[in-house]
Amino acid sequence: MIIGIDIGSTTTKAVSIEDGKVTRKIKTRALDAVTSATGALGKMVLENGIKIDSIEKIVITGAGSSKIKNDIFGIPTERVKEIDAIGIGGMFLSGMSNIIITNIGTGTVIIEAEEHGITHYGGSGVGGGTILGLAKKLLPTDEMNGIMELAKTGKLSTVDLLLGDITDTSISFLSGDTTASNFGKMLDTASPQDISLAIINMVYQVIGVLSVFAARAKNYTRVIVTGRGSNNIIGQKVLSEVITKMYGIEFIYPEFAEYTTAIGAGLSKNN
Repeated sequence: MIIGIDIGSTTTKAVSIEDGKVTRKIKTRALDAVTSATGALGKMVLENGIKIDSIEKIVITGAGSSKIKNDIFGIPTERVKEIDAIGIGGMFLSGMSNIIITNIGTGTVIIEAEEHGITHYGGSGVGGGTILGLAKKLLPTDEMNGIMELAKTGKLSTVDLLLGDITDTSISFLSGDTTASNFGKMLDTASPQDISLAIINMVYQVIGVLSVFAARAKNYTRVIVTGRGSNNIIGQKVLSEVITKMYGIEFIYPEFAEYTTAIGAGLSKNN
């Protein structure tokens, strides 16, 4: 058994890999990388009745992996670059090679994964952390569940400046309900619900357009979306109903997408 651990900036995920298959998965949060890694492993072992001596090795990745200098609990511990782990995990979960992967976490990473190599295109500081950070100042809640609940009944027209607000005609392929400027209107009557929706909309529009640029640069028609932000239902709607509609790029969400990086770490030494 191999344990793959993705030590992120806010959440740590761990998976167990046996015979090339994902058999268990957990996530946890802690204040520092060492506590996160040991806590995730401990939770995996205790909740699933795993014997320590059945673990062949641990493979760690993510922002906090550089803080782990020694083997964890005496188990051989290796490290893999986060970009490589995302690529390997994305190809495994999607069942495809030669793909663009957009990994949405606290920020966003965009890569191209191919059988002969993985290329980091770049990304953006815009991601889940942006939603939470703006919520602290603009909303009555900074918890993601609360933000999502507010956004369900929000209206963008009180916050975003739309093309229809400034012109009576369409521009190129853009219709009147296309965002001309995120937060460019911001009426005094905008409610917390409206602002919640506008924050999520802005973040996923940015992520979506960057993904489109990456996909089009290499003639891809699909983007694999992974990371914790792949589970955002409203974000998914922005990508499918706005970005796909405008640009024709399909966004795909594999099962267990949130655990992509941990899965890639666990599989990396087997490829």
